[in-house]
Amino acid sequence: MPIQWFPGHMNATRKAIAERVKTTDVVIELLDARLPGSSANPALTGMTAHKPRLKILNKQDLADPQRTAEWLAHYQAQSETGAIALDASQTPPAQRKAIIDACHRLAPGRGGLAKPMRVLICGVPNVGKSTLINTLSLKRQAKAADEAGVTKQEQRILLADDFYLYDTPGMLWPKIIVPESGYRLAVSGAVGRNAYDDEEVALELLAYLKTHYAEALRARYRLPDGEPVADQPDEALLDAVGRRRGAIVSGGRVDAQKAAEALITDFRGGAIGRITLETVKEFAAWLAAGRRAEAELRRRREEAQRARQGSAAGRGR
Repeated sequence: MPIQWFPGHMNATRKAIAERVKTTDVVIELLDARLPGSSANPALTGMTAHKPRLKILNKQDLADPQRTAEWLAHYQAQSETGAIALDASQTPPAQRKAIIDACHRLAPGRGGLAKPMRVLICGVPNVGKSTLINTLSLKRQAKAADEAGVTKQEQRILLADDFYLYDTPGMLWPKIIVPESGYRLAVSGAVGRNAYDDEEVALELLAYLKTHYAEALRARYRLPDGEPVADQPDEALLDAVGRRRGAIVSGGRVDAQKAAEALITDFRGGAIGRITLETVKEFAAWLAAGRRAEAELRRRREEAQRARQGSAAGRGR
């Protein structure tokens, strides 16, 4: 079932971002390095197309280093776009300098008290914006929690005397047309818990991991040697995860819900290993397929509307 989550406050956030962008010099989009394409907001792309953009791949310490390098190159090749990767292991001064320097490269005419740099930072929920801002400012200025939808309104943070950073609530987009992105956003914690089924998301995660990170799965959950991990059914793997993580109920059965929660928790915390759930080519193919499906849906709706109109006109004669 496709995953969608766009609570009412996000529409207000979208309007606020569109207004703030008018007086912004650089737009920072914080991405999850484990899903750099799926965590990029297409609605934000449209609103900020005329502004220099900095893509920050956050949580790179949890992501596949080779894939992170590929995604950085992909974004750096785009017009008026910079891209850097950050993680919690870097010191606050190093993070602050990397961001400020990158913004000045994108908007070299801004700086000094007469023309301070005005930067807007955006991202999907739970991507780490508030934690990053607190780290950069060396004090708790933004609420942070391991759940979606904590920040509710815009905040202005002073990173330097001539550098203003405007933080916005996490925002998704009204319709996620790439099903694979919906699952990835769910497993990363970017959508509310009421928007998805843990077991369904866990099975989708296992389907990808067993193909691309089979040995990491085997090592984390001590899967037996012999049968290739990639050949095992997703449900059997979830059962094995549950047994290793203690999700056992009466009769020796595995509680699939608890097993799914354990798997998702392990992924989010990096316990399975450094994993990225999409390559540049994979995401491009998913996006193209999603756009084709959306175009076909619109065509069918338009045909149905014309048919209804023709039927109504016939009855009116």
